[in-house]
Amino acid sequence: MKKKSSKMIRDTEGIQSRRRETVWVKAKKSRSESSRQWLQRQLNDPYVAAAKEQGYRSRAAFKIMQIDEQIRLLRPGLRVVDLGAAPGGWSQVVADKIGKQGKLVALDILPMEPLEGVQILQLDFLADDAPDKLKKVLGGQADLVLSDMAPSTTGHARTDHIRIMAMAEVAAYFAVEVLAPGGAFVCKLFQGGAEKDVLAMLKKHFAKVRHVKPPASRAESSETYLVAQGFRAA
Repeated sequence: MKKKSSKMIRDTEGIQSRRRETVWVKAKKSRSESSRQWLQRQLNDPYVAAAKEQGYRSRAAFKIMQIDEQIRLLRPGLRVVDLGAAPGGWSQVVADKIGKQGKLVALDILPMEPLEGVQILQLDFLADDAPDKLKKVLGGQADLVLSDMAPSTTGHARTDHIRIMAMAEVAAYFAVEVLAPGGAFVCKLFQGGAEKDVLAMLKKHFAKVRHVKPPASRAESSETYLVAQGFRAA
C-alpha cells in the first residue's frame, strides 16, 4: 500500500458533509430487511467512500484518527498493540503515526493481510500464554493497547450489550498484563448500563478514564470508546 503523509492521516474534517447522491437498495426475497438496511447504509456512508478513496481497509480507520486528534495518544517510537486488528484499518493509521522508531503488533485470531511496519500475530489473546508471546514479539511492555473488537451480534439488544462489555473487560485485563507504567488503553463499548464494572476496573488501574465518541461513529449508535491513561502498575 502506498504510504500516506501525516497531512492526509489528519484530514478527517468535512467527510460527513460531503454531498453524494443517495443510493437506494431495493427489497428482494433473497435479502432480509436488516441486510437491505445495512447495505444501503454502507453505500451511503461517506466514511466508507473515504476509506476506499484513501486506501484504508475499513471506515474504522477514521475513528482512531479522530480519537487521536482529541487525545493525542500516538507519537513516534511507541510500542503499540492492536487487539482484534483484522482487517487492519487501525493498524494502518497507527503504523504511520509511530513510524519506524515504533513497534506495532496487530493481534487477531483471524488471518490478516500483511502491512508495512506491522508485525502480525495470529493468536487468541485470551490464551494463557498470549501476554508472554506478545511481549516477546513486541520486545517488552506496551505503551498503548488498542481494542476495536466487537462480538457478532444476536439481534437482542440486551444480550449484545452484555457481550460487548464482556469483551471490553477481558481486553482491559489483557492491557493490564502487558502495559508499561504510564501506558494507555482504548476500547470500544456500547452504552447501556452494564459498563460500570469495566469503568471501575479501569479507574483502579489508570489515573484518568474518559469517554470519547469520534464523529465516524454513527450518530444513531450507542457506540463509544473508553480512553484510559496513566497506567499504574501493581
